[in-house]
Order: sequence, then C-alpha cells, then structure tokens
Amino acid sequence: MGKLLQRLQDASRSGVYRAARADEILDALRGSGMDVARIAFSEKESFLDEIARALEFPAWFGHNWDALEDCLCDLSWRPTPGYVLVFQNYSKGDELGVLIDVLASSAEFWAGRGTPFFAVFVDPERKLELPALFREA
Repeated sequence: MGKLLQRLQDASRSGVYRAARADEILDALRGSGMDVARIAFSEKESFLDEIARALEFPAWFGHNWDALEDCLCDLSWRPTPGYVLVFQNYSKGDELGVLIDVLASSAEFWAGRGTPFFAVFVDPERKLELPALFREA
C-alpha cells in the first residue's frame, strides 16, 4: 500500500488540502473501496447542484450551505470506509471560503467517528492557503 493511500485511509488526518494534480490521488485510491467524487466548482447554485449530483444527495437537499453540511455529515446513502472529494475548476471568492469551512467542519465530524474524509482542491500553482495533501516532486 502506497504512502498516499495510507494517508487517505487515516481518519485522524481528515481535512481540506490542496494537490497539484488529481491523477495521483485517483490512482492511489483505485481498488481501495473508498468513495471518490470529482467535482467541478463554478457558481454557488451550479456548484451545489454538481456536488448534489456527484454524491447523489437525497431529494430533501435544500440547496444552501447549511443543507450541504447536513448532507456531508450524513452520507448514509453512500456507505463506504472513507470519502475523498476532489475539486477542480474552482474560482476564488467569498463562496470558496464558505465551502472550505463547510468541508473542514465535515472532515472534523467524520474524523471524530473514525471515518476518513478528505476534500482536495487541485491547485497546481499553489495559490490556495491550504496544506499540501502530500509532498510532490
């Protein structure tokens, strides 16, 4: 088992990170049984719709930030040993900060239950002030 997969399976390291590329993460998770969702970030409404589609949120999803956190802290319809959300094509702004806060809160929730939960922003230029998921060459 590679070091990246070991990290992603460690609930105590759950959180919000950045990485230069998605392919290494996806390759590491292949065959692991963990739930991986790729999400392209755009405007709030379409983003919320995209994450709802990617994670197959139930019909009661309210399409707002509180409802997003509620669904991310439930995920009972997607039983798995862990969750990895890979965000691509995001835009900076106030909503990105809110999203990161919601994701961090969700990661803390899942870590407290011993389930890995990682949100990773693909950031090849290292512009986001997030810790790196792993040391890249």
